[in-house]
Amino acid sequence: MDKFTSVIENKVMPIAGRLAGQRHLNALRDGIILTMPLIIIGSLFLILANLPIPGWFEFWAGIFGDQWATKLMYPVGVTFDIMALIAAFGIAYRLAEKYDVDPLTAGAISVAAFLLATPYQVSFTPEGAAEAIMVGGGIPVALMGSKGLFVAMIISMLSTEIYRFIVQKDIVIKMPDGVPPAVTKSFVALIPGFVVITLIWLARILVESTSFNDLHNLVTQVVGAPLSALGGTLGGSLVAIFVAMFLWTTGIHGMNVVSGVMAPIWYGAMDENRIAFQNGEELPNIFTTQFFEMMNVGGSGATFALVLCMILRARSKQVNQLGKLGFGPALFNINEPIIFGLPIVMNPMMMIPFILTPLLTITATYIGMTTGLVAKPAGLAVPWTMPPILHGYLTTGGKISGAVMQLVNIGIAFLVYYPFFKMWDKQKFIEEGGNETVQPEEKKAASI
Repeated sequence: MDKFTSVIENKVMPIAGRLAGQRHLNALRDGIILTMPLIIIGSLFLILANLPIPGWFEFWAGIFGDQWATKLMYPVGVTFDIMALIAAFGIAYRLAEKYDVDPLTAGAISVAAFLLATPYQVSFTPEGAAEAIMVGGGIPVALMGSKGLFVAMIISMLSTEIYRFIVQKDIVIKMPDGVPPAVTKSFVALIPGFVVITLIWLARILVESTSFNDLHNLVTQVVGAPLSALGGTLGGSLVAIFVAMFLWTTGIHGMNVVSGVMAPIWYGAMDENRIAFQNGEELPNIFTTQFFEMMNVGGSGATFALVLCMILRARSKQVNQLGKLGFGPALFNINEPIIFGLPIVMNPMMMIPFILTPLLTITATYIGMTTGLVAKPAGLAVPWTMPPILHGYLTTGGKISGAVMQLVNIGIAFLVYYPFFKMWDKQKFIEEGGNETVQPEEKKAASI
């Protein structure tokens, strides 16, 4: 046991620490999270427009007319459909912060570069005239949403790297002292901004002459499709969650690290489901962001069941009290008190069920959804702090099967955690001076 712990501390933790601190992964995670408040707001309107309550549509149609549902969907489009545009700004902003260069300028350049990489047609009349007037064209909305996430990721990081390199090399236009800081920053951005825009412009022209036609198709086919195929399968998802849970056992927030890579895939799948749900079509995807939140009841490691074990079955006072303290946070999927208090971190005995349980609940939920017994995630961005049962109900678009699946997952987790919990509890009970052969009730009777 000591040798295993030593290997984790000396070999694994340094690598995991460097991975957790990797600035590009952190920027990807934090930049995409910037879209979450908007997506949750859009999801609220989507829920209101599709509540599975008898007479709901007829009631509101009688008050506001037949078009009330369509009008209620306006905020859905303006939140979900600009996901990539917001991410392009957010990722660049967060990455620039880590390089200690002006994040607002980096974000603005990134947005401009992303729009330049997006194919849209503009027609002019009269042809070739200096006074030509734009009479048509528009930005494809679909590429501003989840379909453009991979391009937004790549361009935001590339543009920010170019921007910070030029600024840190001091290849900028300098203004004299006394010029307002805002004006100075705008001139500092001229050279790096020109370089970024020129490079993306040249890349767009070059790709347009190939079979890919545009940068979005190129990135989707070369980068997006393989990653989506991996993240959209049971095997790929199990690997991702295994890595996340293993990192947690070393004291690193595993889901934060993994989501830096997988979030664009899971967000894209979520949005595809949202569009299908909105149109009353069959939901195409199982593995979305909400799927993983749904199966991890109580937080990473599905530790809600472990908290129940601690409250209901612990003989150790320490373990029982920790369970009672951890119940409130666990109800809202916050389990740091258990992970660091029990602890699970660097605890070989509890690491096994912590890693194994999510793998089993993922598999069970996947089987339930592929067989049609459980509804698939409806593409609604349910807050991750939503209590269990209600979370499953809302995630599946108001289906009872989602709530039942979470109950089943709690049962699976309880069965997996219980034998390991009993061993740990027994150890702590003995450390507290208890007699392992005598039950607490027997001790109380003997003392009387």
